[in-house]
Amino acid sequence: MADIKYYDVILKPVITEKSMNAMADKKYTFLVHPDATKSQVKEAVEKMFDGAKVAQVNTMNLEGKTRRRGMTSGKTAKTKKAIVQLTADSKDIEIFEGL
Repeated sequence: MADIKYYDVILKPVITEKSMNAMADKKYTFLVHPDATKSQVKEAVEKMFDGAKVAQVNTMNLEGKTRRRGMTSGKTAKTKKAIVQLTADSKDIEIFEGL
């Protein structure tokens, strides 16, 4: 396994209606590096966002979808998604403010 630094773990936030509703419970959703572990995701969130304390991390591996263009078919890339639950006394993540 390659050595993944904390700034390489989180790729981008997931902005969907379901993830926005979960923010009321201090749950934030991110696309993460496919080889990242739960402890690496926790460390990355706590280092990248000041005042964020992670209570738990849930991860899921998403297989690529099959796409067709005429007779040719292929698959999109595999991704990994992480749902990060912050503690009650933790500060909110500023990247989601105003959305």
